[in-house]
Amino acid sequence: MDFTDVSLVALRVFREVSERGTFTAAATALGYTQSAVSRQIASLERAAGNQLLERRREGVALTDAGQVVLRNAAAVLDQIDATARELAGLPVAGGTVRLGWFPSAGAVLLPRAISAVRRTHPAITVTTREGSTPALVRALRAGTIDLAVIASAPPFRPPDAESPALKLETLAERSLRLAVPTGHPLAASDSVEVADLRGQRWIAGPASSSELWMGVWPGLDERPVIAHTVRDWLAKLQLVAAGAGLTTISASMASAVPPGVRVVTVRGGPQELRRTLLARLPGRMTEPTALLAAALRAAALEVNPPL
Repeated sequence: MDFTDVSLVALRVFREVSERGTFTAAATALGYTQSAVSRQIASLERAAGNQLLERRREGVALTDAGQVVLRNAAAVLDQIDATARELAGLPVAGGTVRLGWFPSAGAVLLPRAISAVRRTHPAITVTTREGSTPALVRALRAGTIDLAVIASAPPFRPPDAESPALKLETLAERSLRLAVPTGHPLAASDSVEVADLRGQRWIAGPASSSELWMGVWPGLDERPVIAHTVRDWLAKLQLVAAGAGLTTISASMASAVPPGVRVVTVRGGPQELRRTLLARLPGRMTEPTALLAAALRAAALEVNPPL
């Protein structure tokens, strides 16, 4: 089969596998069996005359040929989707921006930026999706989102090693804070010593091959006691308010904590910084995308004024 004869189904399956990182996750998202996904990918690779995906133990990675196919498949599928929307009388993709964001960005930054765009450019439609930083980076590569607000921790390495490198812009850099129950002994002052954190119970996000425990103070000299495993930031803070343990938050989220939670600084040890980054693929910047990026920059300055 010549590559010009490949089906849209095969291209959609390929994009989904590239974004999800595994055949299993793509099959679940599409409602297909894993064998059906494998057949579509095999068909596409035969037509391309090249291996498009490198199969690894932890998932898949794009080959050089796969990056070429993904880049062009994303453009083709976007045009098909825009045509379908236009025929249905819906706003075309030219007025739509697809934004991905890591969980805590939705507390303060995201609502401010979207509100500003709706107020100044009501014709622009912003759609959003939440995800971990690795998932959002894959979505950018797959062309299913246009912009991503992602998190970065020391040593601040690039979010992936694929080519071309993502365009990254620092929206904010702030220190980490500790959220404690108001009735906890550590809530008695505005700051605590890092030594005071020994033996505490933590509320943290699940670990994976690409993420540390999110919610435990970094660099503890002991194995942390994880009392509750939670990814959602609001659920973490509600558990803190209930006295169930401690968790970490960005300084920019201090204004969004619920009653029953006090935010304190931690003294001693290295200063822990977190960056909020705006990521996109090079060359992909439509006018609506640029307007949303500007709104995100402005919102970041409001939430995180210069030190």
